[in-house]
Amino acid sequence: MTTVLLISLNNNMKHILYLLFLIFFAASCNIEPQSPIKLMDFTNDISVKKLGQRLVDLPHGLNSMEPSTNEAQEIFIAVHGGSSEGYEWIYPIKTIDSEQKHMYFYRWADDGCFQDSAEKLVKEIADILNQNKSFKKVYLIGHSYGGILVTHVLKNWQLTTPIEVHVVASPLSGTAMLNKICGYEPIKETPINATLHEWRTQHQLDNAYKDLSKDPQAINIKGSLVTTLPDTYKGNRLGHNWSISWVADEFFNS
Repeated sequence: MTTVLLISLNNNMKHILYLLFLIFFAASCNIEPQSPIKLMDFTNDISVKKLGQRLVDLPHGLNSMEPSTNEAQEIFIAVHGGSSEGYEWIYPIKTIDSEQKHMYFYRWADDGCFQDSAEKLVKEIADILNQNKSFKKVYLIGHSYGGILVTHVLKNWQLTTPIEVHVVASPLSGTAMLNKICGYEPIKETPINATLHEWRTQHQLDNAYKDLSKDPQAINIKGSLVTTLPDTYKGNRLGHNWSISWVADEFFNS
C-alpha cells in the first residue's frame, strides 16, 4: 500500500513539474525580443542607466541610430571607452544630433587591443561613403580608451572625405600596459584633410587619472586643438564621464 502511494505521488509530482515547464516555455515564447536601441528611444521616460545598458548591448560594429540617412550630409560616430556602461553617451548623442548629421554608435571589444577594431571601423566608414555619395564629412568622437581608437583611425586615414576627430578625456600619451601589450604609438601630427580636437579633463578631478603621477592626457600633437575643461559642469564636478556632455553642449550645441 505504501509503495503504491509513493508511486502515485511521484507520478503526480512529475505531472506537476511537466505542467510548470510547459507554462514557463509558453510564457517565454510570448516575450518578444527587444529591438536594437535607436535615437527615438532616448526619452525621459526611461532612465539613462537602462538606455545605456541597451546601448552597450548593441552588437559589435557600427550601429546606425536612425532609420534613414535622408537629408544627412555628415556621418557622426560615437566611440565608447573601456568598460563603458553606455549612460554617459545618452545626453551627448541626443544633443549633438541634427538633420545634417546621421548618428552612429560604434560598439567594439574594449577589453582588448584597439587596432583590429579601428581597422574594422575604417572599412565600415568606407563602405558607407561608397554607398552614399551625399555624405561630405565624417565626425568621430572617442571617449577615454575610445580616443585611442579614433586617433588610430585618424593616423591611417586615406579617404578623400574630410574627417574631424574629437577625443575626450583620453590617455593619448599612452600607459605602460597599453604601450607594452598593444604596441601603442601616439599620433604625432594631424594629417592633411583632417582636424583633431583634444578635450582634456583636469587631472586632479578625473577619477580615472587622478591617482597617476602624470596626466596621460598630456601630449604634444602637431596641429591638434587642445582645450582644458573647467572644474564644474551644471553644478557637478567635471570628471571623466561628464566630460562628453560638456563637449556636446559647449562645442556642438553652442
